[in-house]
Amino acid sequence: MTQPASPLHIADFRRLLVARCLAVLSSTGLVVVLAWQVYDVARAQYGMSPQQAAFQLGIIGLVQFVPLFLLSPFAGLAADRFDRRKLASLAMGIDAVMAIGLGTLTAAGLLNLPALFLLASLHGVSRAFFGPALSAIAPNILPAELLPRGIGMASVAFQGGIVTGPALAGLIYAFVPSAPYWAAVVMLLIGVIALLRIRPLPPHPSSDAAPLRQIAEGFRYVRRQKLLLGCVTLDLFAVLLAGATALLPVYARDILTWNGQPVGPIGLGQMRAAPAVGAILMGALLSWRPISRNVGVKMLLAVAVFGAATAVFGISRNYLLSLGTLSVLGAADMVSVFIRTTLVQLNTPDEMRGRVGSISGLAISASNELGEMQSGVAAALLGATGAVVFGGIGAIVVTGLWAVLFPQLRRSRTFASQYASPKEQAT
Repeated sequence: MTQPASPLHIADFRRLLVARCLAVLSSTGLVVVLAWQVYDVARAQYGMSPQQAAFQLGIIGLVQFVPLFLLSPFAGLAADRFDRRKLASLAMGIDAVMAIGLGTLTAAGLLNLPALFLLASLHGVSRAFFGPALSAIAPNILPAELLPRGIGMASVAFQGGIVTGPALAGLIYAFVPSAPYWAAVVMLLIGVIALLRIRPLPPHPSSDAAPLRQIAEGFRYVRRQKLLLGCVTLDLFAVLLAGATALLPVYARDILTWNGQPVGPIGLGQMRAAPAVGAILMGALLSWRPISRNVGVKMLLAVAVFGAATAVFGISRNYLLSLGTLSVLGAADMVSVFIRTTLVQLNTPDEMRGRVGSISGLAISASNELGEMQSGVAAALLGATGAVVFGGIGAIVVTGLWAVLFPQLRRSRTFASQYASPKEQAT
């Protein structure tokens, strides 16, 4: 039987791309509108100062991270023991419930901070299960030699959703505030249908070990694999510090202007989309010509550029320059994500991909959601500009430290020796 020349020649992979893109398109739209509403409600209804309202943005990150932190280890085990398509579909259904709740409250004019925080926590529950299940599907439906290109294409789909979601949601919200939520419900349902049309993925046989012991096996595996540990923790600490996106509502409402007026929700959507513009262009390049040499050094350099672009954004007062630095930030992050994801997938046996994926997802969430909390606290102490610049410089420092603490990162030359096991390659 002739091997497919491209991941796109495989119908199940095309369905996976559709589901991934729609999931990200809807969730990023939800998040950007939710952030705007929290900041705006805090300022308008509660009379908070910009710094006090920025702290509320940090609370959003916290209420999403807590359920994700508690559930991720069990979600990773579930992804190894149940059909990954159905688990990812369940997670998308949880996001749909969140969207229905937010849309109803917005349409009825009943928004308040406790309700926003409560519904935001459902997104943390969804992400706990969605990430490990979805990330483990691609190695099941792609030959090992096509996996790097597939990861590049999946990243393009991911960033395509990030580009379109915030900008579209911000634009729609400016006319009909509840409409982005109803659009998200429709997209999530279509994504669920696409996922369930992928061929069934039989789960691995259940182990006799207790669930907590099986979860611990995943943590021990990552701890022993220093290359994986370095990849996961580098992203954790760099993005934890350089979480500029959490403070974008502050920049949109109170700092950046266009023609003498605050850029507002439309500008917020454009700024949320700008990193993905750079990322999608870089992702398209990587899917065409994947990185194959000096992968570790290039990942380290990409994280350093990410930190530098964050710092420049922090001090910029020119809207176009701010959009440009956010695009550079996104392109650098794409390089880091591509290399890290490929290394993690190709260094993990299939029966543990759910658990390892949950650990990686937990680190990513910690960097994102706790990064939002860190940014909110830092903004309350240093102001938005000081918080963003401090975070960008901190990411550069972390990159230098990790280059020393994890020499395996610097020594990773290619992906060739890191491919799946002979048994997986033969399937």
